Amino acid sequence: MVSTALWRPQGVYFGPAGVPTTVKKGGVVEGILEVKRLGLDAMEIEFVRKIFLDAEGAREVKSVASQLGVVLTVHAPYYINLNSSEGDKVKASIERILESARVGYSAGAWSVCFHAGYYGSEDPHKVHNTIKSRILEIVRTLENEGIEIWIRPETTGKPSQYGALEEILELSSEIDMVLPVVDFAHLHARGAGALKSYDDFVRVLSLIEEKVGRYGLDNMHIHVSGIEYSEKGEIRHLNLAEADLDYQLLVKALREFDIKGVVISESPNLEGDAMLLKELFYGPSRRRRSKTRASRGE
Repeated sequence: MVSTALWRPQGVYFGPAGVPTTVKKGGVVEGILEVKRLGLDAMEIEFVRKIFLDAEGAREVKSVASQLGVVLTVHAPYYINLNSSEGDKVKASIERILESARVGYSAGAWSVCFHAGYYGSEDPHKVHNTIKSRILEIVRTLENEGIEIWIRPETTGKPSQYGALEEILELSSEIDMVLPVVDFAHLHARGAGALKSYDDFVRVLSLIEEKVGRYGLDNMHIHVSGIEYSEKGEIRHLNLAEADLDYQLLVKALREFDIKGVVISESPNLEGDAMLLKELFYGPSRRRRSKTRASRGE
């Protein structure tokens, strides 16, 4: 059962994946302060190399973010493979997700995301069931510890990685406290340029609503960036202006579906593209529509 105590987004909150590049000295707290100064309202804490916050640091982060109204998410370490054939690697992967969730919860984070694993030479259906059982173990452990944070497997950018949209949505429909991180750049790269039209973005959002309900659109955790790719999928992240992912069509679809949640920029110019996306989403046409609705008493 999903906890009723979890924060519910009232709009869309934009921010960078990690401390903004404009911060030349400092850590997470300084990053939160800069996010607020830039007019953004979210930040992802990047534990991708290691989980670096201690208990005291997490409490300080939570206090500052709460005071400033900045929404936090967490990215767990990259070194995770819940489908490894080696027991020690599976155990370590589970522990990295658990510890990211524990520290993230102490820091006031709303969700923790991670790349779940690789297919190897195994049947994708078998891999799905293996990963499902291990995520279920993670969710039950956190529940027993009284930790309430969304567990968010991410859509991945290479066909060799577990993490097709359909797989992540299936997990989300099967396990409480699990929802996807929808990385639109990864979806684009995984399909070697799959998101070409407005209808392509609509299909993604429609599938989310079909598989997990309106609740999924009202609690979205999104990653966006430009991306370079080949027929084998993701190569590297790019700034939005340098890539062929049509972010304006993406924003149009997000607005049309009236989504709520957090949008994290993973472009190299982290905060620059976050600001660009926020301005597009909450731009003049959005403001005009809100005023029209208000004048009608809607």
